[in-house]
Amino acid sequence: MIDPRTLDYDFDEESLGFGPPTRQRRPSVGPMVGVANAGLALGAAALLLALLKPSLLSGWPAFLAGPALLAASAILRFVFVYRAAGEGIRQDGTFFHAISARGLIAWVLGLGMTGFYVVLYWFPEHLGRAIAIVDPLSKALAGKAADQWFLYGTMYTLAVGVFGVRMLMKYRHNRYQQIRTLSVMFFQTGFAFILPNLLKAFHQPDFYFTYFWPLKPEYLWPGGFGMGWILDAGRLGAFMIAWGAIMTFAATPVLTWFFGKRWYCSWVCGCGGLAETMGDPFRHLSSKSTLSWKVERAIIYSVLVLVTVTTILLWANHLSEGAIFGSASVTLRKWYGFYIGAIFSGVVGVGFYPILGSRVWCRFGCPMAATLGIFQKFFSRFRITTNGDQCMSCGNCSTYCEMGIDVRSYAQRGENIVRASCVGCGVCAAVCPRGVLRLENGAGFGDRYPGADRPLDALLKTLAAGPEPGVYATEEER
Repeated sequence: MIDPRTLDYDFDEESLGFGPPTRQRRPSVGPMVGVANAGLALGAAALLLALLKPSLLSGWPAFLAGPALLAASAILRFVFVYRAAGEGIRQDGTFFHAISARGLIAWVLGLGMTGFYVVLYWFPEHLGRAIAIVDPLSKALAGKAADQWFLYGTMYTLAVGVFGVRMLMKYRHNRYQQIRTLSVMFFQTGFAFILPNLLKAFHQPDFYFTYFWPLKPEYLWPGGFGMGWILDAGRLGAFMIAWGAIMTFAATPVLTWFFGKRWYCSWVCGCGGLAETMGDPFRHLSSKSTLSWKVERAIIYSVLVLVTVTTILLWANHLSEGAIFGSASVTLRKWYGFYIGAIFSGVVGVGFYPILGSRVWCRFGCPMAATLGIFQKFFSRFRITTNGDQCMSCGNCSTYCEMGIDVRSYAQRGENIVRASCVGCGVCAAVCPRGVLRLENGAGFGDRYPGADRPLDALLKTLAAGPEPGVYATEEER
């Protein structure tokens, strides 16, 4: 018979003699992990030599012996370490590792990444030797010498590729995670790195076909700082502008109606691609508090309003040849580009991964995510359905939600999860031990929650929502 004290919700396990859990024996990883570790050491040594003594190691040998060897060795290590771990999604030690539990290593890593972004944006002259390492690749791909942005693009793409393999191995028994990880790897490598640089080689604008307004606002801004330099490419430039306009105003609403915002945020976007691959070890660090949800709503929609106002003012000033706002609209454009485009999306958005979680920019600042979220909340077939009777309140779903959604609270009530911030990554469903959660597309949007068939009323209720983020948070509100 079970001691009644053990049935109480709040009890001290140690006082009842439970003791610490038995530490599991680490699986044997085999000799290939040793080979990978040796490759990492050699790659790091070669990279250090190329940075400190470029006269001894430069050109293609420096790139192949440094970044390329490091990437290949990291991939090899991920493959054999996760293969040895057996089936299932392993989260062992997540809250005890210094790098994933805001320990000293996490802070050092966060400060290091933040420092790199600061140097990249404002002191690129200090990156000369690092840029020289990727110069052969730039000349082969773009037909020109590398600059700090080619260095950044190379590092970004390698990170998505290397940690994408980690995702593929960690979630190798989940088909949805496999497909969407391959998707973000494909779009980052092909459409955000190779294609723009090939366009440079042919003396065309380095247009990113997977980015559009409002995430890439300059593609619809007038003048030489916006559409002007693209339209200089003639018919190809006109096609690029038309592509961006169609994707912004036509394809985005349609695709979001069918699939929710996951079609972009978790399958295409480079920002989301880095967050889902390199940022995966930090996804549990996102705050689930009510305060963070309120801050999230206030900031992200403010950024959306700001970029919209900036776009309108720029066009009004452009059409009036500066007679309406003079230099004010240009000042606003520069302000937005510096504080939002550089500091928020770059320095904070990525540099703070080890401290605030992997989707800081996507959750709090991205205007594209805000736009998609509005469509998803009120005009999308997408929802995450829950089987509340099967929920055992383990909390895995909420813990590993990178967008700070308290998924468990919805599952316990048996309610569909329809949140504007949800990027449809599906990790909540993947880590659920009882199959409580399912990502689904219904026949329409009106059956997802009470009142969903009246989108305007649902919008007003959302704007006036109390402590709980749901449109109908409690039984009393129903």
